[in-house]
Amino acid sequence: MKILLIRVSSLGDVLHNMPIVDDLHRHFNNAQIDWVVEEAYVNLVRLHPGVQHIIPFALRRWRKNLGAAATRQEMKHFYQALRKEKYDLVLDTQGLFKTGMIMGMSRLAPGGKKVGLANGTEGSGYEGISRFFHHQSVPVDRHTHAVLRGRLVAAAAAGYTVDTPASFGLEPPAGTPAWLPGEPYVVFFHGTAGAAKKWARAHWVDIAEELRRYALPILLPWGNAAEKAEAEAMAAQMPNARVLPALSMQEATILAQSAALAIGVDTGLTHIAAAYETPTIEIYCASPKWKTAGNWSDKIINLGDQGFPPTPHEVKQAIKQLLVA
Repeated sequence: MKILLIRVSSLGDVLHNMPIVDDLHRHFNNAQIDWVVEEAYVNLVRLHPGVQHIIPFALRRWRKNLGAAATRQEMKHFYQALRKEKYDLVLDTQGLFKTGMIMGMSRLAPGGKKVGLANGTEGSGYEGISRFFHHQSVPVDRHTHAVLRGRLVAAAAAGYTVDTPASFGLEPPAGTPAWLPGEPYVVFFHGTAGAAKKWARAHWVDIAEELRRYALPILLPWGNAAEKAEAEAMAAQMPNARVLPALSMQEATILAQSAALAIGVDTGLTHIAAAYETPTIEIYCASPKWKTAGNWSDKIINLGDQGFPPTPHEVKQAIKQLLVA
């Protein structure tokens, strides 16, 4: 059984596709599972031992310089890598025109089929034209969880039912960065692309003061200049916190996986911590909790909801539950 997964972005969405790999291996022991993913997330997919071949996709970079000979050569190599195998199943769990195009370029073994989403969930970027490339389109409820959505597509395509909790199957990343503390620590994943998803700085400061009772240092990562400035402003009000250097994807994953406690807004790194079943508090401020809330482990506590950010008191209660349990 040769299966190709197409989920190219973004960080959280690629992560939420991971349980499909465990599901497929549970039903097809010797399956070869390959994955097309944006080059920025290759190292994340590499952490799943059940993925055999990763085919990097670099559209974000290619479209900045489509006329360059080097870009055209890279695109040619991508096409060749995609066409190298003939697949029994090709699964597009993203439902965009670009992922449909990738599906269209892939090759099938005799009797093989291409399967994707018949519709999007509420608020998703689904593009109906993607169905043009399907042999089978799988309908899902408009309020289907991001993890379950992909699992349902794979199950319908391969003829099984989803009847177990999600298992992400990720191995711990290799390496021990110099900045990694030798003692237990808390990480605040405070940064996110959407300003409305952020939690008030005063709340983070309040939680940092609470964590002094537990004698746990706080690490503050950042992903761009604005987030670095915010982390520095937070650290100036938190005697037990320090700002980290710029991190690679692998180092950020180590940070999330190794923490004694992760507290974060609705962003990819928070979801990585939850996928590793690191004790995690997910804070929802402007996005619906039903979409991505960690529901596969009692080590994950989801607080707030769209338009209803949690209070510091609620987060303190969750800290007590996770650290004292």
